[in-house]
Amino acid sequence: MRRIVVKKPGGHEALELVESPDPVPGPGQVLVRVKNAGVNYADCLVRMGLYSAAKGLYPVAPGFEFAGSIDDEPVFGITRFGAYSDRVAVPKEQIWPCPEGWSPADCAALPATALTAYHGLMEVARVRPGETVLIHSAAGGMGCALVQMCRILGLKSIAVVGSRAKVRLPEQLGADRVLVRSSKLWSEVEEGVDVIFDANGVSTLRPGFEHLAPNGRLVVYGFAEMLPRAQATPSLLRLLWNRARVPSFSPLELTAGNKTVAGFNVVHLFHRIGLARKAMSDILAWIRDGKYKKVPVKTFPAEQAGKAHQELESGRTVGKLVLAF
Repeated sequence: MRRIVVKKPGGHEALELVESPDPVPGPGQVLVRVKNAGVNYADCLVRMGLYSAAKGLYPVAPGFEFAGSIDDEPVFGITRFGAYSDRVAVPKEQIWPCPEGWSPADCAALPATALTAYHGLMEVARVRPGETVLIHSAAGGMGCALVQMCRILGLKSIAVVGSRAKVRLPEQLGADRVLVRSSKLWSEVEEGVDVIFDANGVSTLRPGFEHLAPNGRLVVYGFAEMLPRAQATPSLLRLLWNRARVPSFSPLELTAGNKTVAGFNVVHLFHRIGLARKAMSDILAWIRDGKYKKVPVKTFPAEQAGKAHQELESGRTVGKLVLAF
């Protein structure tokens, strides 16, 4: 089989396309012929050596989501690393049939962000109908999933995007308001919001916390501002500087303001696959009912995985990126 391996953390050239023996399914597993694999920020962190869950696993094939076929039946699924391959062996519980009318590329772009958004809303923030949710990076894969689920769940969404060129997508997906991130952002958020989803991880955490309504929840699920934009590998000095800028939240101010700060990473929930099964059951029902829609997908050949990472790290993308095998 062909797979993309990171033998040693580094820049975009660290993603090597190699030939390896086909995986042999173990008890309860199935072998999937992969056509597309989703590309996520977590994959970039794996490549750079900054993803804690990948420590000790090198050489490792990145990737958490894929789509392909089993005996010519189209399926998609999730895996704890290894999706950057044209064959994967995974437990049956981590596989679902592709929705009607969805291509393998569409399906490969679905599970990681959709499951993360669902878990964040339902299990972490525990949202209630009528609440207001502010979503940073709302034109990216996770942001698109959050915007759609807010509409489906009866929540008011404020979508924040990085440029005017990104406004249209969250509008089309049902955002109630779309704001372009600037120095005036927080003055445009007139009222306190109930929930904020933040993957910036540095500059927006403290002002976001201050704009929460009583009983508000700040949900942190990434640190994109720590990723290098102009270079393929992170600067140690920049990482240390950004780490020093991450705010602390005292238990005293949490209780005084009746606010919550929560963080999560769904890669640590693979031992609780029942949560993913329940979530995907709801998501697939929304798709069948026409409530949850595809997002724009840009495809790169597997040989150009480094270019896909470079584009994702640029901050200019909308929707999702996938690799084709």
